[in-house]
Amino acid sequence: MSSDDIPASPSVPAGLPTDSPFRSERTDRDEAPQYVLPLVVHIEKTAPPARNDALRTAARAVLVMLSDERSTGEGEWAGVMRDWQDARIRKVVRRARGAEWRKACALPGITVTGEAAEVRVHPPVPLDGWPKELAKLQVSGTHLDDLEPPAAPDPTGPVIWLNPDLAMSAGKEMAQVGHGAQLAWWELPETEREAWREAGFPLSVATAPTDLWKELMVSGLPVVKDAGFTEIAPGETVAVEGGSRFCPLPRTRLP
Repeated sequence: MSSDDIPASPSVPAGLPTDSPFRSERTDRDEAPQYVLPLVVHIEKTAPPARNDALRTAARAVLVMLSDERSTGEGEWAGVMRDWQDARIRKVVRRARGAEWRKACALPGITVTGEAAEVRVHPPVPLDGWPKELAKLQVSGTHLDDLEPPAAPDPTGPVIWLNPDLAMSAGKEMAQVGHGAQLAWWELPETEREAWREAGFPLSVATAPTDLWKELMVSGLPVVKDAGFTEIAPGETVAVEGGSRFCPLPRTRLP
């Protein structure tokens, strides 16, 4: 499944504009032309990637697109990237195999690889203006599993924690962790962004224990709140905890 428009974390993270597309109330961003960031996950019937590998790769794909020189300054994708971020932030994950995957790879974009997962991220497209090669790809049916328990999160890099009370498809989770990675990116100063990028955007994805999730909700760390258009009711989906070496995200000091 895909994801969609996320309104915002309950409180805007430090450094985000007050009219952030992650806020829940209606703003001028809703009146702007709406775009979506397409992500295509390569899933062959005989050799699908592990779920956690796909999640981590999707999050890294979003970061690679945000930091690519074509997406910034006067780059060829910079205009549409600005338009996308000036409106509500939407991401849609579709699946492809065989000839479908090859056609997706022929379009402008970047392929990011994990341990076995491959995710192709494309420059944003109008909400109702998908290229035909991508529009025909399936959104539903992105079923992935972890045959072995994922490794414990690496505390040197950021951890994108999934809400333990939600059940989402792999595609929906891929979009949500992408949202979380983007929130973390927006929080960082340029020096921290560059260090993270040069390291290859190390990060972990894991389901939070219940007690930790409650702590994260009051920590001041970036939290994604889904608009509830697909699969789940509106609410918090992921929280991002900073790493000790890469992507440091300080918690709020509570009294």
